[in-house]
Amino acid sequence: MKLELEVGQTASRTLTVTKAHVASYAEISGDRNPLHFDASFAARTPFGRLVAQGGLTTGVLHALVAEDLPGPGTVFLSQNWKFTAPVFIGDTIIGSAEVLGVHESKPVCQLRVKVEREGGETVLEGEAWCYRFLAREGVVG
Repeated sequence: MKLELEVGQTASRTLTVTKAHVASYAEISGDRNPLHFDASFAARTPFGRLVAQGGLTTGVLHALVAEDLPGPGTVFLSQNWKFTAPVFIGDTIIGSAEVLGVHESKPVCQLRVKVEREGGETVLEGEAWCYRFLAREGVVG
């Protein structure tokens, strides 16, 4: 795990979205929109089929920031992203982050974030600011 961040540093994380993910997310969040569960309803929408909750799409970025870049101890300060295409059950999505800036005196960084469907179509894009708590002498902060 690299503690010092540098502009240009990147990381990515992959997830194949399953019906079980959609069901688990609904159980946790309460999001039981028929777009996610009712195939006949979803078929009559512009999407044409079941769509995964947006929280699953952003979740790959949450995992990436917490586990990979910047890594353990990191929290989001802000997020500014837009969904550009739906994610369907069975899609493999790849979340990526690139360090755009690092604060000179605080453990704060700016990231460019993107989620793509396998094959290269962007489904989410934007930026985020993160703060990384580093453990010092047994104290977090």
